[in-house]
Amino acid sequence: MLKFAKTSLLTVAMMATALTASDILVTVNGKNITKQDAEAFVNASSPQAHFSQLDSKQQAMIKDRLIEKALFTELARKEGIDKKPEFKRNMEKIKEELLVNMWMKTQMDNAVVSDSEAKEFYDKNADKFMQKESVHARHILVKEEKDAKEIIAELKALKGDALKSKFIELAKSKSTGPSGPKGGDLGSFSKGQMVPEFSKAVWALNVGEITTTPVKTQFGYHVIYLEGKTAAKPTSYDQVKDKIILSLKQKHFAGKIAEIAKELKSKASIVDASSDVNSTKK
Repeated sequence: MLKFAKTSLLTVAMMATALTASDILVTVNGKNITKQDAEAFVNASSPQAHFSQLDSKQQAMIKDRLIEKALFTELARKEGIDKKPEFKRNMEKIKEELLVNMWMKTQMDNAVVSDSEAKEFYDKNADKFMQKESVHARHILVKEEKDAKEIIAELKALKGDALKSKFIELAKSKSTGPSGPKGGDLGSFSKGQMVPEFSKAVWALNVGEITTTPVKTQFGYHVIYLEGKTAAKPTSYDQVKDKIILSLKQKHFAGKIAEIAKELKSKASIVDASSDVNSTKK
């Protein structure tokens, strides 16, 4: 039985070593640099980025920075930087900062928001979760007004699918705007997202219509086609649930921290040196 236990422990240890070895990116003078080190390095500057998602060139650059860091750390120790009083003072400050940050994270993680609380907030603040009315439009942009008028003359007798097809064709061949190759497609947008002259003209159209006079803006002359219009509508609860819960957690967290701070201050012995000096001067 004892022999079996020893064998099992040895197997577990070997498995753990194998797993650790698979995470090692490079070894510098006996010090392992792991994928976890690289992930932390990337995450420190770009919280949304991940080492595993970087291309090979970027990963090689990160690995090189970590190698340099390991070598600089080794050199700094050899030169006794870690023995200096200033280093020790700064280490204590870093420890305090880390201690507080980890405590704060624990408080945030412990903040609980129920589904019912989140749903109640959604129902009471329905106006905050409305998707604005939007339009889907195409345009043909030209430099000269006469060119825009010629395009309108070519299109105005058409309707329905024939109008849309011809508009796309002319946008691809004549539009000077970047959307030209896409048939002038501007996608969907709400009021205020386009320059005023363009916005006023497009919102005056009915679906399937074009502007019958050129629309002048700082970019040139536009012929606009309204492909679709979407009325304002509420965003579903499921779409915003996670954001609401996070927002409420942050609110609970802030309130709890303020309460704890107030309580701790009331029980602590706090001597304001600046106030003491001022009172002495008087």
